[in-house]
Amino acid sequence: MPSPYRAIFAAPGSKGFSAAGFFGRMPLSMLGIGIVTMISQLTGRYGLAGALAATLAMSAAVLGPQISRLVDRHGQAKVVRPATLASVAAVAGLLVCAQQDAPDWTLFVFSAAAGCVPSVGSMTRARWAEIYRGSPRELHTAYSWESIVDEVCFIFGPIISIGLSTAWFPEAGPLLAAAFLVVGVFWLTAQRATEPVPHPREHHTGGSALRSPGLQVLVATFVATGAIFGAVDVVTVAFAEEQGHKAAASLVLAVYALGSCLAGAVFGLLHLKGSASRRWLVGVCAMAVSMIPLQLAGNLPFLAVALFVAGLSVAPTMVTTMALIEAHVPRTNLTEGMTWTSTGLAVGVALGSSAAGWVVDASGADAGYVVPAVAGALAAAVAFLGYRRLGRPVPTREGQREREYEDGAQHVA
Repeated sequence: MPSPYRAIFAAPGSKGFSAAGFFGRMPLSMLGIGIVTMISQLTGRYGLAGALAATLAMSAAVLGPQISRLVDRHGQAKVVRPATLASVAAVAGLLVCAQQDAPDWTLFVFSAAAGCVPSVGSMTRARWAEIYRGSPRELHTAYSWESIVDEVCFIFGPIISIGLSTAWFPEAGPLLAAAFLVVGVFWLTAQRATEPVPHPREHHTGGSALRSPGLQVLVATFVATGAIFGAVDVVTVAFAEEQGHKAAASLVLAVYALGSCLAGAVFGLLHLKGSASRRWLVGVCAMAVSMIPLQLAGNLPFLAVALFVAGLSVAPTMVTTMALIEAHVPRTNLTEGMTWTSTGLAVGVALGSSAAGWVVDASGADAGYVVPAVAGALAAAVAFLGYRRLGRPVPTREGQREREYEDGAQHVA
């Protein structure tokens, strides 16, 4: 492991909570695609399968920030464990109803209830922020590491989920995702020494973290960014099917995540100076431009190369986003603020998936890549319009530390 990464894991307990966070985040990439695979195998109804996955995503988008807001007030263990048990119970109900051919409305009820799954990635990043408060260099590396973990989950999660559901039994993918969630969450919350100190209700005088103008810009941009991801997933599967190699779609998408993973690893080694908001704007624009070559994809090898290149801008942009959240959200709402960006992504994924599916049905997979291109252009436009808001960090007692992230250099107060 390169020295900057080795250095951040010198902090006591860091290896343990990061490992737990990996297991707890696997369901993020496994559950939705697992439900699609399970329902399509049991019923052959892809429309129903997609609608259930969208219900899960939208439910998580609504409930996730509320759960994280409670975490900021009461602590991770008190809130996340009950939420996890409720989500797992709902997944169990969904599997039973699907297997027993229950009415469709029961599937939607349990899919919606499963959306109370906590944002484990936000919990682990909040722990890094607590450990390296006032140390921008180390926190930059820690956030880069967490982005690498995210991409590893998205490389292997769908392959595992789809593989188990097709080779073993239909419910295997979602079942393993639920097991990962339980193991990850209870392992994470058992590590109390690194848990951020909760902030009681009386400290939350500003209301929701989403009141921050800077966070509003980040979330709005991430809705469009999520539409890129959702559209790319759907269109790539359709494109691979048209090429006669549908099974290769998961490998091509894994290459997309691999590009992001490698870029995140390198980004964490860099000691960057200058404006974080400017780096973020460049990253969003790079993601938008990287969608243009997809319009020229005539075969799967070319598509894989184009997606690998497109992935190079993803993780660095995500890492910079976490630093900007630190600068624009009070520490009392930090976990909630991080979860709002995940919510924006989830909403965007649902919208992008739906739009891409409609275009593919109407005009074919080649035309479908117009959707992520349009979403990228929209993301760049929103980023340009809101860029000035990101230059004004939230005024708090820790304003000096937060400005350190914007400047990209360490200062001593």
